[in-house]
Amino acid sequence: MKGKVLIVDDDQAMCEMLNDDLHRRGLTPFWYTMAEKAFSHVMEEDFDVLLADINLPGMSGIELCERVVANRPDIPVIVITAFGNLDTAIAAIRAGAYDFVTKPIDLDLLAIALHRTIEHRALQEKVKLLSQAVEHAQHFKELLGESPSMQALSSQIARVADTETSILILGESGTGKELVARTLHQHSRRGIGPFVPINCSALPEALLETELFGHKRGAFTDAKSDRKGLFLEAEGGTLFLDEMGEIPMALQPKLLRAVEERRIRPVGGNTEVAFDVRIVSATNRDLESAMEEGLFREDLFYRLNVIQVEVPPLRTRGMDVLLLARHFIQHFSHRTGKRVVDISNTASKKLLAYSWPGNVRELRNAMEHAVALTRFEKVSVEDLPKKIRAYRTDHVLVGTDDPGELISMEEVERLYILHVLKAVGNNRTLAARILKLDRKTLYRKLQGYGA
Repeated sequence: MKGKVLIVDDDQAMCEMLNDDLHRRGLTPFWYTMAEKAFSHVMEEDFDVLLADINLPGMSGIELCERVVANRPDIPVIVITAFGNLDTAIAAIRAGAYDFVTKPIDLDLLAIALHRTIEHRALQEKVKLLSQAVEHAQHFKELLGESPSMQALSSQIARVADTETSILILGESGTGKELVARTLHQHSRRGIGPFVPINCSALPEALLETELFGHKRGAFTDAKSDRKGLFLEAEGGTLFLDEMGEIPMALQPKLLRAVEERRIRPVGGNTEVAFDVRIVSATNRDLESAMEEGLFREDLFYRLNVIQVEVPPLRTRGMDVLLLARHFIQHFSHRTGKRVVDISNTASKKLLAYSWPGNVRELRNAMEHAVALTRFEKVSVEDLPKKIRAYRTDHVLVGTDDPGELISMEEVERLYILHVLKAVGNNRTLAARILKLDRKTLYRKLQGYGA
């Protein structure tokens, strides 16, 4: 039997006796003689069960039970009552207690009650995870697409979802990399486990380290209690490292060791803890360039990039733009209670002509804007955001017969290279691949352009 038990009894000798017995049975006990201190600890740390005496100085066991049920309903409470005091036991159950035991305590019967309670909590956690999985599944509708690039992506996801291999998802900002990661998780054998995302670019180095690896009490000024890191929060599931290209260089060796050894050491800790998670990463950064510049470790890149999944930008997905637009219109129409059922032909042409630098995220925002403004059942051009209405295709070359307007081949090359670079979101590696240039050659040309 494993689990963390918090004991509250005003009799210190009773606390010590229970502590020793539960420790011998494989549990991890903590104890207090004051309810107020126990409640503070419950609010800072996770426990599998709270074992509390009814008769406590200050806050009673019933009051403690009520406060725990109100603030930490995920932690079941077992109360200890005097033998034959059925009214007190009933009051405790009404206050939200899961079970009760009577004094004098039979340690074997207590162990059975604790085992039953811990199993109950574990079952509740599984039900919660299943509910979250169903909720997350609703988001997969936003991966709609009939274009060849989306069919290829779906086929690749189907092939690799149930592997245990680390996956790196590449794609521009707003293409739906997290939705792809959730899809990979949902269709894997780990789908019943947690999906734990973290945006590595949103946190400073010290905070990112403690978020990932956890910390021990006293590791730094504000570390008032132990904290599990996300590697342990994701146990049995998937840890999603979004914007992993922004992980600080100083933190990369520790992450590499964790990925290789499947063990972590919390900040301020002396012992390592094993973990069982699948790691899925994502970035919109050109990591090959970052490695050449010494900003990202090659060994970590190859550990996280065992399988590479590329999410296509929206501008390459053709009629998927209208498919997604109609999906978002239906969503926002339902949410706002407005009857909006389609897009006018002229508005559709504007949507298809636009380059969508913000990808699916920008399209979603544009449709929310359009549904909010429209007065009709169809979205019109006037309902679209101004930059979509005013968009004009950027032609690199303009045909002319006037010798005075003709430009040199060198200038044609410069304009086209910059056009391709803009089209791929400034990803130099991808631009070099499209232009069929060596990356060093491309970098040299861009330096000459001052880009």
